Amino acid sequence: MSGGMAVGGMALGGTAPGGRVISARLTLATARRVVAQLRHDPRTVAMLLAVPAVLMILLRYVLNNPLALNRFAPVYIGVFPFVTMFVVTAITTQRERARGTLERLMAMPLGKLDLLAGYAIAFGLVACLQVTVVVVISLTWLGVTLPGSAVPMAVVAVLDAVLGMALGLFASAFARTEFQAVQFMPAFVLPQVLLCGLIVARDQMTAVLRWLSDVLPLSYAVDAMQRISASASWTAAITADVAVILAFIAAALVGGALTLRRRTR
Repeated sequence: MSGGMAVGGMALGGTAPGGRVISARLTLATARRVVAQLRHDPRTVAMLLAVPAVLMILLRYVLNNPLALNRFAPVYIGVFPFVTMFVVTAITTQRERARGTLERLMAMPLGKLDLLAGYAIAFGLVACLQVTVVVVISLTWLGVTLPGSAVPMAVVAVLDAVLGMALGLFASAFARTEFQAVQFMPAFVLPQVLLCGLIVARDQMTAVLRWLSDVLPLSYAVDAMQRISASASWTAAITADVAVILAFIAAALVGGALTLRRRTR
């Protein structure tokens, strides 16, 4: 695979064997390879960029109420990219595992964190584009209004998409086929959607369900978006939610890195 060889060539002059130190050069080389692959897969790119926007348009006409739209739209601006990034990342990474691409890269002087950070950067860039499309359509065509700037909402939405990407990378380790990667969506995503406060407020749940909600990352993403839609300023509570989201992203990437030695058959 030409992309893998390019990374390998750069790795020979980069970090020490074993991957003990993160190399910016190797990380960026990995990110460029993933971006190049995505550029040659227009259907995946179209899904990542178009599906969340289409879902927001459907939400607008399902609610058909400006007040309800302003209440719910900011939350779904974070949830829809989270879901699509999880599915696409899980499938893409599992494909790389199944084809042996990750094993070939790990046989080179390329650290596990170099590899995972490269994937995170590549899909993070896609997440930025994805959220930009959703936010622009929501604030212009759909007429969503916010009490303050749209920047905080866009920042948290990007973090939500990156969270979905990180969980997708982690979940891909437990799938043997792309179909199994899709099947992990009910296990990783749907329980979070049910317990994150979208359907019933978290403080109205039973003690057990509230405890489960407290340990799921999407709960904090939804909390942050709800607070942004209700306040014109960035509050300490939003900062706390963002810190938890970042911690979950880091944990998922580290967990994904720990699985890279697994051999696929």
